[in-house]
Parts: sequence; C-alpha cells; structure tokens
Amino acid sequence: MTGTGNGEPGTVSLYRDGEDSSPAALRASARNDNDGRFPVPGSRFPVIQDCRKDFPILSTKVRGEIGLTYLDNAATTQKPQVVIDATSRYYARENANIHRGVHWLSERATEAYDRVREQARQFLGAKHAHEVIFTHGTTEGINLVASSFGEAFVKPGDEIVVTEMEHHSNLVPWQLMASRRAAKVRAVPVTDRGELDLEALGNLLGPRTRLLAVTQLSNVLGTVNPIADIIALAHDRGVAVLVDGAQSAPRMPVNVQALGCDFFACSSHKMYGPMGVGVLYGRESLLDQMPPYEGGGDMIDTVGLECSSYAPLPAKFEAGTPNVAGVIGLGAALGWIEGLGRDTIAAHEIALVEYAVQRLSALEGVSVVGAPAERTGVVSFVMDGVHPHDIGTILDEYGIAIRGGHHCAQPLMARLGVVATARASFGAYSTSEEVDALVDGLHAVRRVFPL
Repeated sequence: MTGTGNGEPGTVSLYRDGEDSSPAALRASARNDNDGRFPVPGSRFPVIQDCRKDFPILSTKVRGEIGLTYLDNAATTQKPQVVIDATSRYYARENANIHRGVHWLSERATEAYDRVREQARQFLGAKHAHEVIFTHGTTEGINLVASSFGEAFVKPGDEIVVTEMEHHSNLVPWQLMASRRAAKVRAVPVTDRGELDLEALGNLLGPRTRLLAVTQLSNVLGTVNPIADIIALAHDRGVAVLVDGAQSAPRMPVNVQALGCDFFACSSHKMYGPMGVGVLYGRESLLDQMPPYEGGGDMIDTVGLECSSYAPLPAKFEAGTPNVAGVIGLGAALGWIEGLGRDTIAAHEIALVEYAVQRLSALEGVSVVGAPAERTGVVSFVMDGVHPHDIGTILDEYGIAIRGGHHCAQPLMARLGVVATARASFGAYSTSEEVDALVDGLHAVRRVFPL
C-alpha cells in the first residue's frame, strides 16, 4: 500500500496495488462479500421515503461522482425546501428589525416572528407562549438556565445532578456555575447496557440537590431515558429538572406539561430548521424568579444610569436583535414535521435503528456499543483494529457521511472504556437502503484493515 492508485509516489493508498479503487467497484465488491442473509428491504416506509424529494441536498453527488448517503443527523439534519424558501423569502420581502418599528416591514416581521413562538408552544405542549424563549440553540438554552437559575437558587454547598451520558453542553455549564456558586456537580452512573442507573439516581437526589440536568435521548447510544419517571422522582424530592431535548425533539412527540419538566432545551438545526436558533421552555413560576441572562435592547422596561427594570417574559431573556430569519425558518421546519407526523417519524426511526443494529451486529469484528431496552435515532459501534476516524474517512470515499469521535461525551466514552466510536444517526428521510450502503462500506473498510 505505497501508491495512490494513479502512480504518484510518497502517499499511502487506501487500496491494494492493482485493484480497481473506484467507489463503484469497491462498493460492488463489498456487496459480493455479503452472504445474502439480509436482503435489501426496498421501500419499507413509503410515506417517509417520499419525503426525500423535499430535501434538495439529498440529490447531491459527493465530489461530483457518487450519491450522498447522509447518516450524521445527530450532528445536524438537512433542510427541506420549505425551510430554505421561508428563510429566503424573509430576507427578500420582509427583512426588518422586530418589536421596535412602527413601519409596515417591521410589523410584518414581528407578526411572523411571534407566530413561530406560538407554533413552538404548541410543538412542545407548553401552557403559555411566554414560557417559550428563543435562543441560539440547546447549548445557549442550558447556559441560560445554569447562569440564571444558579444565581437565583443555588447557594454554597448545594448540588446539581447530571449523568454520565450527558453531552458536554449539559455538563460544562453546570461545572462553570458550580464553580461560581461554590456548589457541587454529581453524576448518575450508566449501566453496562447504556442505561441510567435509576437506583443510584434516587440515592443522589438529596436535600441539597437543586436541579437535575438529564438528556431525554443519548446522542451517543440512542438510549431513550424514562424521562417522565425520572422527573416524577426528582419532583418528589423537591428537585427541579432540565431536559436536554436536542436529540428527542426531532424524533418523538414531546409535551412538556405531560412530562412535568421545569426546563426543556432543543435546537432548530436538529429539527430540519436553520442553524443558530433554539427553543428553551421554562416553567413560568421559575422564570419569573430568575434574573436576566444578558442585558441589552428589548429585554428592558425602563433604563436609568444607575439601575434598570426588566421586561416581562419572554423578552426578559431575549436581549438584542434575534435571528429573525432563523426563527421564521424554524417555523417552517415545525410545520414540515407536523405535516409528516411526529408519530410517523418516531415509528420510522425506531424501525430503522432496529434494522441497523441487526445488520451491524452480524458483521465480524464490529460491535454495537450499548444495548438499552429502548433506543432510537442513533447507533454507535466500534470495529476491531480500526479507529473510528479511519472508518469515517474510508466511508466518505463512497459518499457515506457518519461521525467518528467522542461525540462531545468524553465522560461516557470513559465509562464505556473506549476512546471514540463510529456513529450512524438517522432522520425522517433516512432509508433502509442507506443502512445497507453503510454495511457495504464497512466491508470495504475491512478490506483495507483486515482482521
């Protein structure tokens, strides 16, 4: 393996000398390696499969040569044409700053922006629209709560409980807040199956616990946590709960009132909407007691040189000019999701993950990481003798986009005893054929890195 396949010296080839190294040839070879136990299932989900036409990027040819197989949806989802059109239309026809102008354009922009807040209220099942705060994303939503809730309610010696499976965005903000408030962060352990140890959780929730921060769906293992039961347990101990819904909101129905959570954060870009926009739900009674997160325009009532008073919810937490175009694009995305049906998307992704686990588990030298009783959206795996970054690099030769690394979850990696995993993650437009393409690609990876 000393040439590039085109005779250039000094570089390392992914392929053996003399082999046809084209993606088409290697994919065909990989298919021949399949023993036929898992036939290509065809259009198993016709309603979902039909929605692919809504996403122009899915027809992209990677490097102009090979079709795109996009399996990195936990990082970000692709955008349907209605979202692209809504954002473009705002800039072309309605662009103005909101809440500050009496002219026609400002009024139109303000009306469009406020309509999306009501959409988001309905989407999350919040009681009041003013409990919906627009942010830059899940990360900012969690930081807002950590900072403002911490200032209002956390005293020296108090505790915040997180879990070993949290994304760094639901861990580091609490560490920063704990450092400022002389508080402590404690973590719920994860079992060998990749589930939360609920008995340990009960033991960790003590009289000094002020808040539990927990993901509804693991971005590494796809574990669906019994979030309603967890919230009920915390509330029985007088503990507030923040739910990281970045992965769950695009994949399953969410109703914050039914769940009973105090805070819920999610991101537009993981829900087929634009980047740079998020939604934070907060219980009104808590938000009213929390100080502003940032100061600036639109979050004030009156301002003096020595002190100021603040606007009511939600403006108190929305300082400065917001991402109006992004919010309008989010509204289009929420409409697209509701049009397809969240129950439909949930059933589709559950079935797809089950199929992916079945196929990957049958590959020699491939191990699926975790075995939670309930899993959706995400499958992580490791391959004997191959680093996940190498897996991702080789799969990219076939237009297959996955993610390799620690997935912003280094404590979980340490608990699992791995440095990194390869992760395939799915969306509403993902198909069983794409799972087959992934498996074919892994056969080709094994040809480069034989056992």
